[in-house]
Amino acid sequence: MFEFFKEGLLQFLSYSGFGNCTWGHIIMICIGLVFIALGIIKEYEPLLLVPIGFGIIIGNIPFTDGLQVGVYENGAVLNYLYFGVVKGFYPPLIFLGIGAMTDFSALISNPKLILIGAAAQFGIFAAYITALLLGFSPMEAGAIGIIGGADGPTAIFISSKLAPSMMGAIAVSAYSYMALVPVIQPPIMRALTTPQERLIRMRPPRAVSHREKVLFPMMCILLTAFLVPTGLPLLGMLFFGNLLKESGVTKRLANTASGPLVDIVTILIGLTVGCSTQATNFLRPASVLIFVLGAFSFVIATASGVLFVKFFNLFLKGDNKINPLIGNAGVSAVPDAARVSLVEGQKYDRTNFLLMHAMGPNVAGVIGIAVAAGILLSFLY
Repeated sequence: MFEFFKEGLLQFLSYSGFGNCTWGHIIMICIGLVFIALGIIKEYEPLLLVPIGFGIIIGNIPFTDGLQVGVYENGAVLNYLYFGVVKGFYPPLIFLGIGAMTDFSALISNPKLILIGAAAQFGIFAAYITALLLGFSPMEAGAIGIIGGADGPTAIFISSKLAPSMMGAIAVSAYSYMALVPVIQPPIMRALTTPQERLIRMRPPRAVSHREKVLFPMMCILLTAFLVPTGLPLLGMLFFGNLLKESGVTKRLANTASGPLVDIVTILIGLTVGCSTQATNFLRPASVLIFVLGAFSFVIATASGVLFVKFFNLFLKGDNKINPLIGNAGVSAVPDAARVSLVEGQKYDRTNFLLMHAMGPNVAGVIGIAVAAGILLSFLY
């Protein structure tokens, strides 16, 4: 009888997490707890970091193979939920919600701000070239480079096409830098600007008519999609969502896209991306290098936006000049990057409100990264 219970207990332990636990699982669970702490205590993108952090914990509960509980096991519930990440249909739904939430008025009133969003995409191609030099394949380098745009859904969409095996590291890296925008960007902005430049006051944006707001998404989809048809899943959903918002006759659809739909997809994408970071697949030297290259890409993107504004100001006069503190907003982290512009500007002049101006390059960055993603897919996929 004793031997029977002993064998039963040993068999139970062999199936339990305690019997299959490794140091890798413990490290990843600690990382998940850090993500949750940053989201709750520091309030760094809690809607992203809390689901991802909890997903990391779920994905690193040790188990024996064949139980159909892991995200990579066929027939597992998590595997079915992860299907939307692998096949890339969660990101377009996120872009639909972003479009339904975004007001392009700042960009429409000052179209030259779109150039800042374009300049910030230089970080993507700088990281792409660097990744190639470090030995990554062209497709892997393209997926890594997109991290610089600070756009998690686009990073997932691109990596699902170009480097599925690296998707977990790329997605977690992209979302991490999105959350750390208020930490990473200010030192770069201060280092690249002078006290005089930080005090520049920009002309108030003009009022934008309803007709302009309705025509903008239709003109943009025609221009960008004809230019890079491979970006159609992201660009099409972005501008469709914006048309739902601005048309004035589809409020129910716009509210659904910007509310319940985007919330549900955010939960699913965050949780399943977190689950994909199983220690056996995630804790590799390549993952660490991806994080480093992602940081490099993001720093270059921020610096490119700021430096472009300084260069552009050489050709502008009077109140047409642009405050270079909004150059950081060329990345796709909406609206956090624009909020950083406001906070930094008010440190030097409490009456200088840069938020609306910064929203111009910020939403341009959303368009820019979708176009950049389309360009990468055109050449590499």
